[in-house]
Parts: sequence; C-alpha cells; structure tokens
Amino acid sequence: MNKKNTIRKLPLFEGAEISWFAPLCDGDDDFLGHRNPAFKSSWENTSDIVKTADSLGFRNVLCPSSYQVGQDTLTFASAMAPLTNQINLLTAIRCGEIHPPMLARALATLDHILKGRLTINIISSDLPGTELSSSQRYARSREVIAILKQAWTQEEIDFQGEFYQIKLPAAPVKPYQQNGGPLLYFGGYSPDGVALCAEHCDVYLMWPETEDKLQGLMDNMTNQAAGFGRSVLFGLRVHVIVRETEEEAKAYAQHLISDLDLNQGDEIRNRAQDAKSLGVSRQSELRDSADEDYFVEPHLWTGIGLARSGCGAAIVGNPDQVYDKIQRYIKMGIRSFIFSGYPHKQEAEYFAELVLPRLKTVSLPEVLGRIPTETPNTPLEKGPRT
Repeated sequence: MNKKNTIRKLPLFEGAEISWFAPLCDGDDDFLGHRNPAFKSSWENTSDIVKTADSLGFRNVLCPSSYQVGQDTLTFASAMAPLTNQINLLTAIRCGEIHPPMLARALATLDHILKGRLTINIISSDLPGTELSSSQRYARSREVIAILKQAWTQEEIDFQGEFYQIKLPAAPVKPYQQNGGPLLYFGGYSPDGVALCAEHCDVYLMWPETEDKLQGLMDNMTNQAAGFGRSVLFGLRVHVIVRETEEEAKAYAQHLISDLDLNQGDEIRNRAQDAKSLGVSRQSELRDSADEDYFVEPHLWTGIGLARSGCGAAIVGNPDQVYDKIQRYIKMGIRSFIFSGYPHKQEAEYFAELVLPRLKTVSLPEVLGRIPTETPNTPLEKGPRT
C-alpha cells in the first residue's frame, strides 16, 4: 500500500494558535542581563502576566520547567486554572520526575479543573542531579508518553519497558479531553528527539532559524512522521518587539542590551539546565551568522540571545512588518506561535494592541477535536464513581 494513503491527516483549519510565555524560570527583566528584583519569578508577577495574556486574547501560554530557578510548573498551572477564562496552559513536564501513573493522574486532574484547556510540553532533559545519555533520556520519555496514552485511551495500563513495568486500571486517570487526551508539544533537534516527536507528539516546536533552515526542519519532521503514518503540526517559539515604527522597534531592541555585560550574559546562558543541548548550540550558531546589529535576516534579531539560553531571537519591526513575517511563517505551514518579550507584561500589551487583532486565532485542542461537546463520562465528571 502507498504510504501516503495510510497517513493520518490532521483537520484543515484557518488561522493559528497565538500564545504568550509565562517566565516561571526567573527569565523576566527590563534590561537583558539585569537582575531587577521587581521582575523576579514570584507568584504575583507571573500570575499577573498569565492573567493579562488571558484577558488580551492569547489562546495558550507556555509554562516552562526548571529546577535551578523559579516555580514548580504543575503547581503554578493548577493555581492559575481557576484564575483564567479562555487561555490554554501549555504545561511543561520533565519526563521521569513523577511516576507515570501518578503523572497521568495529576495531568487528568488539571485537565478537568481547566475543562480541557490543558496542553503539555514534553521535556526530555536530565533530571536534576542525574545524567543519562541522550538515547536513554529519549527512551525514558518514550515510555512515559506510551503510559500516558494508554492511561488516557485504554481501559488498562499494561506496559512492560526498560524503565517502567506497570499494570493498572486506567479509569482513575481519564482526562477531560477526548480523542487522545491533551495535545503533546515537543521541541528537540537530536535524531532521537525528532524520532520521538514524529511517532508520538502532536506539535513540533522550533526555535528561531532562518526561513530556509526552518523549512528543512519541517520537511524532515514531515517525512519522519509519515513513516509512522502520522502528521504533525509545527510551532515556533520566538520573541517579538513591535512598535509603531521600525525605528522605534529597533531602538528598543538596542535598549534591551544597552547595559549588558557579555560575561554576565554567558553566565546567565550557562546556568540553564539545557545550556549544552543541540538546540542551544544552533541558537549560538544563528547569532554568530548575524550582521553587526545582530540581524540574521530581515526583522529577525538575535541580540536577545546574548543573555538567555534557549530561544535566542526576536521578530522586530512595525506592526505591518511583524504581521507580514508571521504570515510568511504561516504560509510555510507553522500553525502555533509562542511569543514573548522583555518585560513580558508590557510586550504582551504592545503585541495585543498592534498585531493580535489582525490575526485569526484558534485553540488547537478545539480545532483538533479534543474538547468534548458535552460533559465527558469520566470518574471526575458524570461517569460512575470508581
């Protein structure tokens, strides 16, 4: 049989998921490299950012995970659930931190509290204080995801693997969302990571690259997913600086790094748990290929990566230029965007005023059929007590 005839197609939809970022891991400030205590990752600051993003019309918000700095992600997301109305919570989980059946239970509980507004960011980096090879980490993540999927879609968890051997009834951990449970987002560049996403995840998140390199990543993922009879959506995690004029936007970009000590920037980048990952290395290479003003292609500025690990570039321009850049990405096939800026509340307000009203926004769990049309028949809703 022709492989193309066996690929599970995703529903067609217009628009894109436009998301913001919750700086749980002490990543907010007014100048890059500053440690202004007014912007620390306190509950008061980060909850205010998420509530602001919700009120402005963003459809999802990434809640990241770290041990070294910041707040616990699941605890934060649980506390935010009753304080938000329409925004989904893209909750990062580090595979292996929690025993998989109990993780399935925690996520199902959170999904019920949110009434289906939960999305999940799969992370496969080392657990704090431990170290595994890349292949071992992704093998563990593969087992965790397999157990979650069994828990959410079958009557029984029956898994025998290298890391976990589990046989349990699945009824206690059924989520609010149906047709597969909460969507799984994943970002990674190693061959093991790409294969994991191609087989198991729903959205492949990328960090900024030049458009041709992004297209190469997308083509590779599309081909690998097809090998498993699947299709995967694409997302882009990128910062944004938008002002009324291009000159104002570029001036603000320079303002952000105007007081930066490059040695301090190195220290900030290196303390991140993923500081030596392949993805972080690619962001360094992107910055090294930029011009003297840190632009690597029109309106893509890499100066923001001088003082942060991970996502290291921003779309910079006036409203038309930022909108046009986003539309170029959408035409390439990107359907999920996770934006951020410094400071996060201020930049969310700028983007919501100048660009967001021009974009057709969607909630991916809704357009992909995960939200039930009526209250689900689960033990935490209208199903029988277990």
